[in-house]
Amino acid sequence: MHLYLDFNASYFAAFMIGIFSSLHCIGMCGSIIGALTFSLSPELRNNKTKLFTVVLNYNLGRIISYSVAGAVVGLVQIILSMPFAEGNAHRVLQVLSALIMTGAGLYIAGWFPRFAYIEKIGSRLWKHIEPFGRRMIPVKSRTQAFCFGMIWGWLPCGLIYAALALAATTGNIMQSALTMFSFGLGTLPAVMGVGIMTTLLSRLSRIQHFKHAIGLLFILFALLAAFPWLNPMRIEHVLSAN
Repeated sequence: MHLYLDFNASYFAAFMIGIFSSLHCIGMCGSIIGALTFSLSPELRNNKTKLFTVVLNYNLGRIISYSVAGAVVGLVQIILSMPFAEGNAHRVLQVLSALIMTGAGLYIAGWFPRFAYIEKIGSRLWKHIEPFGRRMIPVKSRTQAFCFGMIWGWLPCGLIYAALALAATTGNIMQSALTMFSFGLGTLPAVMGVGIMTTLLSRLSRIQHFKHAIGLLFILFALLAAFPWLNPMRIEHVLSAN
């Protein structure tokens, strides 16, 4: 009997992409959190515990949406692979995903601003979803906050699409969903408004050399997505059991 253990480093890569995506998203997502917070009743705003749970539910809903999108991408990848020889379609997808992630890296570094046009991919879907979110404002309960977060998670964002590109390379619906869940967890420190992390990321986002370094890190992740056998974090071995 053989037991195969395979560690897929996409979870770690997605988590890191989530953290450093905050350099780009902290302004947009932070402003959304701010607007939603100020739309709450004074009773909720003035109660720190209740306010925290409301903001947490916003973000949990958002992360669940990312996970659902990851599962959808994983399913689409499997369906598109069916007409092709085993492995060929997945290899093409790995290369395409690497190109998208490279574009995201160049974008964060400030070398490829036109990458933002990729957000138009989801703009049509967002036009149909966004009105439902508007109807939920002002948010009055944790459940409503969670539902709003589920809608907010579909906001068009090029860096989310870069994470989805990485998720698509897993070749598995569950792993694809978990990859996006990891990405969402990476965005939490900044978007939740954790003071030290938010302040630090805001300062770092103004340092050009740091943005260059993060852009190059994204490109490194892209290379590892295209050539997974070069990934030093990928562990694959066989355990024999009698």
